Amino acid sequence: MERIYDKKKVAACLAKSRYHGVLAGLDLDLYLIKYEKGEFVNTPFQSELLFQIVEQGAVNIYFIRDDGTRYSLSNGRADYLLGDMDIFYPRSGNIYVEAAESLTCISFSIEKNRERLLADNGFLKLICHSLSGKIGTMAAMDAAPASLTERVMSYMRYKCEDGTLRGIERAAFHLHCSARQLQRILNEREAAGAVRRLGKGTYRLI
Repeated sequence: MERIYDKKKVAACLAKSRYHGVLAGLDLDLYLIKYEKGEFVNTPFQSELLFQIVEQGAVNIYFIRDDGTRYSLSNGRADYLLGDMDIFYPRSGNIYVEAAESLTCISFSIEKNRERLLADNGFLKLICHSLSGKIGTMAAMDAAPASLTERVMSYMRYKCEDGTLRGIERAAFHLHCSARQLQRILNEREAAGAVRRLGKGTYRLI
């Protein structure tokens, strides 16, 4: 991740944005953030609340349940808005945003500008349009169930500290499978080089 504060570069990106009129009228302290493919743009663990507008590239948004099941919620390209829900609601503990390719976003702090944003009718109309579109997309989705192997990998990546699964029985309970099934999958993933056994009942995602 790279933050860019060069005013000329920010102004050039802002000029190309379809939301130029709304943002220019708010007099916000804008900057750019560049992400590499595969980097997280937003996770439940980030302390800083950012509003971001995709200027170039694409993102994938997905939901991780406590049992490791991964559901694709949406994807977005240029002009897609991120952080619109964070203006009104506490951050979800299960939603992740990932750069699907090299990504550039116009960004600003939500906390520093919340009152100004909520007082601006133009910005609120923009948010309403964005959220209604996302709700429509989610309502039309028919998520395919993930395999147990996929759920185990997601569980380790998103629900285990440092990607380390500690305790077969406890993890099997969360994954709604037997300890024997989980051990078999971990053995298979270890043989494939996807996880490393650190000790009894302890495996780390590679």
